[in-house]
Amino acid sequence: MARISTGAGEPSRTLALLWGDPSAGLRRKGPGRSVSVEQLVTAALGLADEQGLAAVTTRALAEQVGISAMSVYTYVPGKPELLDLMVDAVYLAMPRPAWRARSWRTRLTRVAEANRDLLLTHPWLTEVAALSRPPLGPGVLAKYEHELAAYDGTGLGDVDTDAALTYLLGFVHAHCRAAHDAARASTDSAMSDADWWAANQPILARALDPEAYPRAVRVGAAAGEAQGSAWNADRAWRFGLARTLDGLAALIDGKR
Repeated sequence: MARISTGAGEPSRTLALLWGDPSAGLRRKGPGRSVSVEQLVTAALGLADEQGLAAVTTRALAEQVGISAMSVYTYVPGKPELLDLMVDAVYLAMPRPAWRARSWRTRLTRVAEANRDLLLTHPWLTEVAALSRPPLGPGVLAKYEHELAAYDGTGLGDVDTDAALTYLLGFVHAHCRAAHDAARASTDSAMSDADWWAANQPILARALDPEAYPRAVRVGAAAGEAQGSAWNADRAWRFGLARTLDGLAALIDGKR
């Protein structure tokens, strides 16, 4: 599935919408507005969470809030700006408890877990590329400030802190995208991973020659037996997060 990017709209209008500047509204003739930009964003989030980003169309959005399709454009110029508003809204709603743990590893684990929860709640976010041009609204800035604070006391400079946070969030995003892809494959095929492997077992038994592929046969069998399938999301999460934090430990301990 193709990825889409934030920051694709007209910058000044997008920023005005993100920060609630009345000048962001498009001029329109006729009676006053019957809904708000916030209501449109909430409706768009509901559609995306239930049916995916493709379901967020002008017509569907208009039906959700009870206005005409053309009226939607008097609130937001287009889908690029709406996407920025949606991303910023879910970021703003994230919990931001105070960092009380003394261990940086504990704090970063909680950063990772919070972002994993976010992506599990809003699967469409794994289709959005928001690193190079993030929507610079209150949600993005509050999230960034909170997560940077988790690195306090690590001894990292500003540039390394930003890179370390990006590195951690990159792992979370990649993992959740893989998990969603795996879940989608089961849904689309109406077949679980276990059923898929069982159906292909006769072919595999003939094709996987242990003399020709000794490592593939040995390691694949061991991994499959240990995790019940070729890939297990929870096991991959635990292993990947631990190795990601190990990598950061080499940097942080070196600074100390």
